Amino acid sequence: MSKPTTTRYDVAEHLRTPEEMAAYWETCLEEADGDAAFIAKALGDIARAKGMAQVARDADLSRESLYKALSGERSRLQREHRAPCHCSLYGNIF
Repeated sequence: MSKPTTTRYDVAEHLRTPEEMAAYWETCLEEADGDAAFIAKALGDIARAKGMAQVARDADLSRESLYKALSGERSRLQREHRAPCHCSLYGNIF
């Protein structure tokens, strides 16, 4: 019997409309229970769905900085979360 093949699921490929992105965001906030890394990952998923380069331009960040801020790494997000650009970034994603 052969092993089944699987592919990696990327939620960003399935977030096509602003309504889908908002619903995903609301669900993630409910599930996060204050987990900053989870929230960063959700924002990253939405940013990738919208186009990371465009979100970075809109937030006046380099694409690399945006990837790092939204990587889900707890220490990085905690620093970014306290920075004023985090609010700007959130506004540019939505």
